[in-house]
Amino acid sequence: MGTTIRSLSEAVSYIASDDTWIEGKAIQQLQTTAALAHMQRVVGMPDLHPGRGYPVGAAFFSTHVFYPALVGNDIGCGMALWQTDIPLAKLNIEKLEKRLGNIDLPPEPQWIEALFDRLPPFAAEFSMGTIGGGNHFVELQQIETMYDGELPPEYRLSKKHLVLLVHSGSRGLGQQILAQHVQEFGHKGLDENTPEATAYLEKHHQALQFASDNRRVIAERILSRLRSEGEKILDVHHNLVSPALIEGMQGWLHRKGATPSDQGWVVIPGSRGDFSYLVEPLPSAKSLYSLAHGAGRKWMRSECKDRLSGRYTLAQLSRTPLGSRVICEDKQLMFQEAPEAYKSIETVIGSMAQAELVRVVARLKPVLTYKTRAGAQ
Repeated sequence: MGTTIRSLSEAVSYIASDDTWIEGKAIQQLQTTAALAHMQRVVGMPDLHPGRGYPVGAAFFSTHVFYPALVGNDIGCGMALWQTDIPLAKLNIEKLEKRLGNIDLPPEPQWIEALFDRLPPFAAEFSMGTIGGGNHFVELQQIETMYDGELPPEYRLSKKHLVLLVHSGSRGLGQQILAQHVQEFGHKGLDENTPEATAYLEKHHQALQFASDNRRVIAERILSRLRSEGEKILDVHHNLVSPALIEGMQGWLHRKGATPSDQGWVVIPGSRGDFSYLVEPLPSAKSLYSLAHGAGRKWMRSECKDRLSGRYTLAQLSRTPLGSRVICEDKQLMFQEAPEAYKSIETVIGSMAQAELVRVVARLKPVLTYKTRAGAQ
């Protein structure tokens, strides 16, 4: 393979091996973003793909100014991994699927409040405890392969029991915050240390907390449905902006679909029909202390049904080559989120490993993926 750190200019680079698919439009968006005022460096991850004006799967470092539009509408979207006490030896997928039922509607506020001693802000207004649409999901997995021995005891993971991966964010709260910002400022950045910047950052912090709380409620809700218990192992955001010191410069690090590499071990998921990987990040300024957040889209959502409807039935798409099951009663979403619409997670992980950004710890195999029980047409 060729080098995985590909420099387009002093300010623009991306991480990809020779067999990593990177769409030209995503590169163009990366370069366009680098031209924003006070933008110092931008780095695309191996899952880089075009977004709505800005690329997804990238990190951006600016000074003096930060850009809420770069973070986008799902502030705090991220991943949480929980260890459950569901034994693999007695695994019954049919029973798990039946017990899980429908979790599209939010739980009772009293149920959420019991988890926190008080109801978190915005819980009722923005449907806390629900996953959301698009690429959000929850997935029961098993640790299929361990690399380099056993896990450190502080991670408290078990190969004999299922783990639960939750991918969700701040729901409508993040959308409201972005809409308010765009209405007032458009896509312009905010000068640091101004009242406007302070006001946005306060709302941004609330959205981060909401997203983390939401992932906890989703996990606890699923564990309750499955009559099991669990423990949170990790929780990270991959849509956010934060102060950062990078190569001697103090500024603002934006992550748009990019996992932090400076906050401990993380899970990087594949598509619903592929493996996920638990990795130990090797923090590095060359990647702006960031990693891929998943496999990354290969096809536009509008293309998926036409590409796949002649090849697969919905029933076939509800089973994966790895033997796992998918709960998704939204027909359009079933096609849009098909494994074929995503890049190979192996090339994404391989690119980062070759660039010495991660050490692969374990490979996780999907067992049951939940998207939605809502039967949209």
